[in-house]
Amino acid sequence: MLLLSEVIEDPLKLPYLLETFYTTQIKNEKAFHFALLRVQVDSDLRMHEDIQKYQQRKYVAETLEKLLYGELMLAVEETVSMEGD
Repeated sequence: MLLLSEVIEDPLKLPYLLETFYTTQIKNEKAFHFALLRVQVDSDLRMHEDIQKYQQRKYVAETLEKLLYGELMLAVEETVSMEGD
């Protein structure tokens, strides 16, 4: 969790820590996953305060969630409707 807080506070470190996150054994994966979700929700709620800061934090959390879990739990699915179906 310490590494997560480090990269949330300084998102520019993310490219250099991707492999570390990918190869590190996470002791409590469920708690870590929910920590990533909390960062995303908090970032959305505070976006009006400092848009760049909270967009970067959300990007970090989403990128790590995709890397570690394969998909975003909070992702809004887009459905494309084709006429004539």
